[in-house]
Amino acid sequence: MLVLWGQATGATAQSTPTNFPAWLTRPLPLVDALNTALQQNAQVMEARNDLETSRGLVVETRAVALPQVQATGQYKYTQPSDIESFGFQNFSLSTPDQNWNAGIQLVQSIYLGGRLSAAFRAATATEKQALASYETSVADALLEVRLAYDDVLLAAQEITVHEASVALLARELTDQQERLKAGTVPRFNVLRAEVAVANERPNLIQARNNYRIAKNNLANLLGYNLPHDVWEDIPLNLTDGFEVSPVQINLPDAIQQALAWRTELEALRQNMELQQLNIINAKSGYKPAVSVFAGYGWFNEQYPPPGQSEVSLARDYSGWNAGAQLSWNLFDGFLTAGKVREAKAQYAKARTVLDDQARQIELQVRTAYSDLLQARETLDSQATVQAEAEEALREARQRAGAGTGTQLDVLDAETSLTQARTTQIQAQHDYAAARAHFDRAVGADLPLLK
Repeated sequence: MLVLWGQATGATAQSTPTNFPAWLTRPLPLVDALNTALQQNAQVMEARNDLETSRGLVVETRAVALPQVQATGQYKYTQPSDIESFGFQNFSLSTPDQNWNAGIQLVQSIYLGGRLSAAFRAATATEKQALASYETSVADALLEVRLAYDDVLLAAQEITVHEASVALLARELTDQQERLKAGTVPRFNVLRAEVAVANERPNLIQARNNYRIAKNNLANLLGYNLPHDVWEDIPLNLTDGFEVSPVQINLPDAIQQALAWRTELEALRQNMELQQLNIINAKSGYKPAVSVFAGYGWFNEQYPPPGQSEVSLARDYSGWNAGAQLSWNLFDGFLTAGKVREAKAQYAKARTVLDDQARQIELQVRTAYSDLLQARETLDSQATVQAEAEEALREARQRAGAGTGTQLDVLDAETSLTQARTTQIQAQHDYAAARAHFDRAVGADLPLLK
């Protein structure tokens, strides 16, 4: 395995390019990120290709009910020694050694035991199913982008929180070092402050790593082809914040909306329609098939005209022809019976899948609603905690300076402040994510999309 390392001065050092593409450095609000994903996200593009494939299938499905036009032509040479001739007195009869024919014919099925009308209905159902599946893929992809956008915001704010925490603890360390020089505190206080700073630095390192990973994930979901000379600092400039405004939700209405709007259910409804049409197609094997045809044909003469001994390829006959054809399998070895049984079982399965998916979607709505309530309550509970933690730290420092408090009280207050800040931004992120999941669960259009 080949591993590429940097210079000896730093394996993780990177060259910082200054010529970033414009699309990478421009301000990126959430709505632009979502619209970019609609154009470049790999999942959306694959879904669009699948939709186009399904449209081709729709054309194929309708073909059975549309007329067919066929053109044929043939030229044939036969060695004269292979031609049988009949001889009579003063007369010899044989087929010519060269033949040609051509024709054009239109064939239209007029009855196929119900398959003609079923073909048009199946084409419509297939088109609706494909569109619903495409919309499902798009909704899933946009949800991923929305969550990834919030993950970048969370990671960036976590860096700010832990940088502030390291700065607080470093200031405490400096204060204790000054007090040690003045002889007012023991060496133990300095050691404890150094340990506190050392314990907080890994949290800052982890936050920076989370930020790098979150930006890479978002760039990937947006379909960005990053320049290879971009190592760590992907210059995504996110301009929006967490969506934390409260919403009023009526759960029964939300469930009804999900059952009516979720594209997964629409795709399954169309699948059930297709399975029902398959029963009609299967039963058509019990019935006759009738078609009509009409055409025009040309062929060379087969026998010489009176007074001539040879046929000529240049002399031909042509004319119209028309007719009807009926075919009926009176017994097919129970093939049709087997197809009907299979089609009915597939229809029953499709109905079961639809009913189960409806229950699963209702469960998703209820779960998303519960998560949204929890996230809202957590967010509300943190409304004043950060201010209280800052006040507690200020008082702890005053007591320590007056000699009525301890260094441990100050460190505990600083830790509590960091925890309060972390919990608050996590609560904001969780509420935004819960709201995104709820919007997806009820099948609502993303309100930020233009």
